[in-house]
Amino acid sequence: MSEPTQLSDDDRLDWLRLIRTENVGPRTFRDLIGHFGSARAALAALPGLAQRGRSARSLRIYSRAHAEAELTAARSAGVEYVALDEPTYPMRLRMIDDAPPLLAVRGKPDVLARPLIAIVGSRNASAAGVKFSGQIARDLGAAGFVVVSGLARGIDAAAHRASVGTGTIAVLAGGHAQIYPPEHLDLLEELLVNGAAVSEMPFAREPRAHDFPRRNRIISGLSVGVIVVEAARRSGSLITARLAGEQGREVFAVPGSPLDPRSDGTNGLLKQGATPVTEAADVIAAIEPIIGQPVSIAPVYEPESDTPAISSSEFGEDERGGIVALLGPTPVSTDDLMRLTGASPATVRAILLELEIAGRLERHGAGLVSLA
Repeated sequence: MSEPTQLSDDDRLDWLRLIRTENVGPRTFRDLIGHFGSARAALAALPGLAQRGRSARSLRIYSRAHAEAELTAARSAGVEYVALDEPTYPMRLRMIDDAPPLLAVRGKPDVLARPLIAIVGSRNASAAGVKFSGQIARDLGAAGFVVVSGLARGIDAAAHRASVGTGTIAVLAGGHAQIYPPEHLDLLEELLVNGAAVSEMPFAREPRAHDFPRRNRIISGLSVGVIVVEAARRSGSLITARLAGEQGREVFAVPGSPLDPRSDGTNGLLKQGATPVTEAADVIAAIEPIIGQPVSIAPVYEPESDTPAISSSEFGEDERGGIVALLGPTPVSTDDLMRLTGASPATVRAILLELEIAGRLERHGAGLVSLA
């Protein structure tokens, strides 16, 4: 790609048509631009390329009318399409070999120019994992970092919620008109005040299973490093960690109990050489030499009661299942269980009593409990 320059609206439509055309991905897009010099010239050459490649049918090229309709709908929702050649495109993301040619950005685009740290982890997170995610996200935000995550349930949501005041970026698996999961729409609107949401997908695209790994490469590509808080042996978070390593990013992992399957992946990353993290200072010490500037954590006071609760709807309708999902081998307080599920003290006590009678609960000092 050439030196950063501002695209005209006509050029932007050509770029949009080319990247939305069948069989054209980010790497192919770069090759076409490099070979033909412009998106318009590449579009004109595509039918001949497909014919010479002995395509079994005519290539589906994204029409100008469809591109205009997508751009109009996106802009009406406050979304701007930033091109790889433009100066406002995120610097680190531009460096990866499959960077999205067009990044759809909504919110405060200036946060993309600040130091970015990704926090990812299990959707079925433990209470301890959720609490730690919020704590490290707040501390990193206080140190001037913007937190990047995927708007998913569990660890992602906790990281976003804890950093809405200092800036956080949600990388979407689908288009801006199809937020997933839908119950995080309010969270998205809240984080847009000081942060942003980004996507490479068509504006109205509903996310599909294979879109999430593609999203993960953007999470790591934007960031100077990726922190994995909880991850099972097979999880999307480990895909993000692998992509981060391939992209030359720092990979951090939070140690977990060897008895908790949600920590199998993070403990495995540590064995493979990931940097262990138990506090924000561990991340800052590794990142300072990379960004070339000193970093300090500003003191922030946030009462526990001010931390937004995770809706029990994230765990289904059964409150018992919601509380059990938050428990693991690591002791957590009953206050945290009430805060994170939104359940009443009486409900939490009753469910814990059931678990204890069933031999599934251990009680520790200072009101801490864990699964047996």
